[in-house]
Amino acid sequence: MDIASLIGFIGAIGMILGAMISGGGVSPFIDVPSLLIVIGGTFFSVMYTCPLPVFLASFGAMAKAFLPPIKKMDQLVERMAELAAIARKDGMMALEGQDVPDKFFQKGLQMLVDGADEGKLVTQLNGEIKAMRARHEANQNVVKGWIDIGPAMGMIGTLIGLVLMLGNMADPKAIGPAMAVALLTTMYGAIIANIIFMPMLVKLEGYTAYEVIYRGLVVVGLRNIARGESPRNIQDQMISALPPKMQAKLEAA
Repeated sequence: MDIASLIGFIGAIGMILGAMISGGGVSPFIDVPSLLIVIGGTFFSVMYTCPLPVFLASFGAMAKAFLPPIKKMDQLVERMAELAAIARKDGMMALEGQDVPDKFFQKGLQMLVDGADEGKLVTQLNGEIKAMRARHEANQNVVKGWIDIGPAMGMIGTLIGLVLMLGNMADPKAIGPAMAVALLTTMYGAIIANIIFMPMLVKLEGYTAYEVIYRGLVVVGLRNIARGESPRNIQDQMISALPPKMQAKLEAA
């Protein structure tokens, strides 16, 4: 669980609810027609922007903003150096069955065991990184759809409310509900875009960038094992991409 995501989301919603309650309660801010226009309309419009499997898969990707995969780069560097020492001492076949942190690492290691040369290893693993980025971008484009379409649906709801209000000026009882639709749809659209999905998109893009760097380090390490580089040289090359504090920790170890 990513604590920052959870606290940030709950805190933002809590501040908004607190302001509503202090102003007289939440009920004046709940309007079913407005919810149908903004949430329902945005849901189906976003679905319209992509294939159905991508749309459905995007909800699982959104959950990763709160439950991200945990991959530690310092542990990766240490394990890569250990495997390099094993390969230099006992050969590539000794890498068979060795424990590694993730499936991508495991696949690359198995390629070395199976006799893949450096060129084939790098080409295939980089291809997988590219495919991963494409999958992530497809899911993130769905999140962008919520950000872009939510406020637009809010504006559509506002126009609908204004039309209803202007068309019933002779009936004072109809003005209030129409004005509620006009104002609340704009509010709902702003909340959807700026409180829910914009921070989520930033988080997901950050996780993708981290994953790309992590997998790039895996490629660097395995490529150098294929070359027969020393564990120390491999570690030095890999830690150059890490933050200074983490570099100092690994160098001290």
